Amino acid sequence: MPEALSRLLAHYPMLRRHPHPMTVHFPIVFMFSTTVFNVLYLITGVKSFELTALHSLGAGILFTIVTILTGLYTWWLNYLSRPVRAVLIKKRLSPVMLILAIIAFIWRLRVPDVLDTLSGSGYIYLLLVLSFLPIVTVIGWFGAQLTFPVEKE
Repeated sequence: MPEALSRLLAHYPMLRRHPHPMTVHFPIVFMFSTTVFNVLYLITGVKSFELTALHSLGAGILFTIVTILTGLYTWWLNYLSRPVRAVLIKKRLSPVMLILAIIAFIWRLRVPDVLDTLSGSGYIYLLLVLSFLPIVTVIGWFGAQLTFPVEKE
């Protein structure tokens, strides 16, 4: 470990473990919110729900990038980049979620009324947005296993 980093961690020990757990909650809530607000829009027809979904998606993308970076840092620092099963699963799924979110974000910006009339492309967009729920749930589950392992009997 570089000397400067060792000094920084000695002075601020919370930087050893806290950056990733602190940031991880943001993509979880924003990706869930994207899905929930889009569904609320479909149920109610209130366009502000759909716009809120777009804002949540943008924030989800931003914080997913931050969280991936803090996760890699934590993995390197605390697990010495060892191939821990939970981390490997998260490392595979997080970029998938990020790519899908970027695709959905660009799609929504280019076609603002994509959910106004559910047709072929609207259904595909909706399925893309709905996919965030299981993906973020699996990523979160395996992240939680690192902090709160399920005990085997």
